[in-house]
Amino acid sequence: MANDKKAQHEILDKLNISELNNMQLEAIPVIESTANTVLLSPTGTGKTLAFLLPIIGNLDPKSKEIQALILVPSRELAIQIEQVIRSMGSGYKVNAVYGGRSMAKDKIELKHIPAILIGTPGRISDHFLNERFSKKFIKTLVLDEFDKCLEIGFENEMKEIISFMPNVKKRILTSATKGVRIPSFVQLDKPTTIDYLEIKTDAKLSVKTVVSPSKNKLKALLDIINYNRNQPGIVFCNLKDSIETVSDFLTKHHISFGCFSGGMDQKDRERSLIKFRNGTYQVIVATDLAARGIDIPEVKYIVHYELPVHSDDFIHRNGRTARVAEKGTAYVIKWEKENLPDFIKNSPVEKLSVKKEQIPQYWETLFISGGRKDKISKGDIAGLFFKQGNITKEQLGIIELKLDCTFVAVPVSIAKQLVAKLNNTRLKKKKVRVTII
Repeated sequence: MANDKKAQHEILDKLNISELNNMQLEAIPVIESTANTVLLSPTGTGKTLAFLLPIIGNLDPKSKEIQALILVPSRELAIQIEQVIRSMGSGYKVNAVYGGRSMAKDKIELKHIPAILIGTPGRISDHFLNERFSKKFIKTLVLDEFDKCLEIGFENEMKEIISFMPNVKKRILTSATKGVRIPSFVQLDKPTTIDYLEIKTDAKLSVKTVVSPSKNKLKALLDIINYNRNQPGIVFCNLKDSIETVSDFLTKHHISFGCFSGGMDQKDRERSLIKFRNGTYQVIVATDLAARGIDIPEVKYIVHYELPVHSDDFIHRNGRTARVAEKGTAYVIKWEKENLPDFIKNSPVEKLSVKKEQIPQYWETLFISGGRKDKISKGDIAGLFFKQGNITKEQLGIIELKLDCTFVAVPVSIAKQLVAKLNNTRLKKKKVRVTII
């Protein structure tokens, strides 16, 4: 679809959202009519949609330039917002750029200028300094999770980026925490603040304590995972060494899981999330890097395997579950001789009754060496699997289409057969490799 404006209700229908929540209903008209807005609301309450709907409604469909810039503190958040915008089906081109992937990919995508550009400060600064596109048409600036965007280390880049955009008319800052000083270079003159942080929004979240007789807490962790019987969950650790310990233990007990930490390559982190979203992995074992910037609404529970150091970490970890309209549980594992921090309150002790065995892994993930740049669509992928793979609709899981590759979930029982049938076949005039990852 060309750059035609879509009515808000059409976008919501496409996202399978029946109605907006109170925060979104208040924020959207304010953002539409106000030059400077600060939106404060807990993690998982739908801030992304609250600022995207008015931004898209304000875009000029005749313009061929970047009109809105969204700055984010992490690669994962950039990818997540890009996916949300694509799923909205607005007709406007969007691209995310970030460190950790090749500059060549950015250059390919930016040959056709997007209406909305999302990026991390370092990568956006690089593109600005090398003048890879015009900045003078950028009228809207979003600092998503501005408390992290404006931390020391990002501040110089942020100041430089903002100085390159003289024609910004609308500024939107979002955060799940308050009390952060906003520097003068942001030029946030007389902002309207929408604050939902003090409103009771955690009724859908249950916080429960599981007491471990052992200091390493591994048996208690396994009980929690098996109690939730193949529901998707995130296990939070404080240290990378702890992730290795937990990983070895889960491997030994045949739990399908992925890892997510700053010590991993960006490609490996992305693949962990892809396999988590499509059901190949039941669990992600992560540091606090996963507490922000990844939006996986299907997460049913999170586990504090190691207790968070700060109250903000506790808030952001818990925000990975019970998102928007869903319910969720946060489990705090406490060694019997360990004291909980003061910020963990109202967490009753839960005695888990683990009776049933774990359900075997159902989905496997296939990699296909073709993507958007090859003019391949999700429909093309589905057609390949139905016609040449001879599978049913029920056997075709989630398809994630990337710039130069695609990931497809299929049942474990037929994954090898599909590779044998589909590897080195032609898709849109391109010979593609198909492998299990």
